[in-house]
Amino acid sequence: MSKLKVRRTFLKKGTCSRTFSYILNREFGNPKEAEEQAIDPLAGGIYQQGYQCGMLWGAALALGTEAYRRKEEQGEAIAMALIATKHMVESFLTKSNSTECEEITETDFGSKLQLAKYMLTGKAIGCFNLAAKWAPDAIEVAHQGLALELPPNAKESKSCASEVVKRMGGSDEEAVMVAGFAGGIGFRGSGCGALAAAMWKITLELVKKGEWKYSLSNPTFDELIEKFYQASDYEMECEKICGKKFDTIQEHTDHLNNGGCKNIIDSLAQTR
Repeated sequence: MSKLKVRRTFLKKGTCSRTFSYILNREFGNPKEAEEQAIDPLAGGIYQQGYQCGMLWGAALALGTEAYRRKEEQGEAIAMALIATKHMVESFLTKSNSTECEEITETDFGSKLQLAKYMLTGKAIGCFNLAAKWAPDAIEVAHQGLALELPPNAKESKSCASEVVKRMGGSDEEAVMVAGFAGGIGFRGSGCGALAAAMWKITLELVKKGEWKYSLSNPTFDELIEKFYQASDYEMECEKICGKKFDTIQEHTDHLNNGGCKNIIDSLAQTR
């Protein structure tokens, strides 16, 4: 994909998260207009919180979409999505010094003043340039990541993000779509993937009803984040919540099977 086409897609779709979900879904022949639109709130690092770049959230969603198509066993599809997302994060770091939106943009999107400066001083061009630079690699790495070998016990694999979406009434496909969000997206340890998944699922239902309108201020998301903070002891990053980064899918699966993050998953699943 040419740099010009990437920039045009970014302008048309409006957010970095939606742009990369769109690009990779079209690469694999999986158009998902509603699901792609629902990833909008993860731009700016989870509702302007400054955590992982929206390009990664959008790419992870597309990887989960293709993983669901390739694997009949849900556990295997979850494992495939997680492995491919981890591979994607590593690729992103070759083009950017950080996965974190606030560090990449040098902007606190929660500040109206800094947001205005971001838009008016040309900083936004940096995101367009990064998207154009990384998109060809992202497409190549998506194919590579989805072809990587799965662990022997892949059928048992779980994802905190998938568990939340299932608890919220999501389909098997929707649960796999968000699987790569787990562990702070691809086990990176940053902003909670379960929170991101809940935000996506809430938005998806609004999109399907024709009631979604992108806004920098959303009372439902404010309530969701407050519930999350209460359940997580006011920590946002997976590594701090869990006390470690997960090195393997089995470690994360064992964590969930042993009741890890249960309070967070229960709290998020109750928000509509």
